[in-house]
Amino acid sequence: MALLDPKERSDRGLALQAEVNGQPAQAPVSPVEESIRDFVYAEVWSRPGLDRRSRYLISIASAVMSAAPEAMIDGYVRGALRSGELTLAELREGALHLSVYGGWPRGLEWDAANSRAQQALGLKPADCPPIRAEAWDPVARGEKGQAEFTKTMTFPGGPSSNPFQEAINNFVFGEMWCRPGLDERARRWITLVGVANSAAEIPIKSHFHAGMASGNCTREEMLEFSLQYGVHAGWPRASLVNGVIMEMAKKVEAGLPWHG
Repeated sequence: MALLDPKERSDRGLALQAEVNGQPAQAPVSPVEESIRDFVYAEVWSRPGLDRRSRYLISIASAVMSAAPEAMIDGYVRGALRSGELTLAELREGALHLSVYGGWPRGLEWDAANSRAQQALGLKPADCPPIRAEAWDPVARGEKGQAEFTKTMTFPGGPSSNPFQEAINNFVFGEMWCRPGLDERARRWITLVGVANSAAEIPIKSHFHAGMASGNCTREEMLEFSLQYGVHAGWPRASLVNGVIMEMAKKVEAGLPWHG
């Protein structure tokens, strides 16, 4: 059996850490920092099963939701911009999307990181399309939201029978999910981080099922998600998500709904 070289792993981790964060990486001075270099970057970020753009989206959203140190969030945002994997406009949209699934305080944290990166890199402000520029018919807005819900979740949504359901139909799906500033696959990753952090069974199962049933993500990519997410949220939460992914993947492959 061939032996793996620890120096090679550490060198790879340090190089990937610098690449992902868009600036030179410092040598670790503690076991935690060493594990970040040798496992998080050398072994997780180097995996071929998920594209770099997706890893950035998952990592930024997961780091924000996990109250990560500002330097970690800033590193991901800066690296995403410098690498060209995400634009400032897309990152602004990402912060909006996380606001719905993680709460507006978390969305503001992501947005603050975007602003710091914009200033540090000397970038021009991103275009900021209004949530809605034109007058609207409330009925048409609700109908559009229900249609977007059906497309996104791959099953019909319920009627707006209370204020919360109205907000889902009118704003979440009627306005936010259909904004052109971020593609559906990108929105999917951010959503999955938010629902995974919620520990709420119905949102977790329905959204992970929809991610695969819609064709946005494959089973293999979802399993990579659980690893990338686990780096920030911890193994217990990621273990729950990993189990749901395997359960929902079987249902999608069999053409079954997420429930029942």
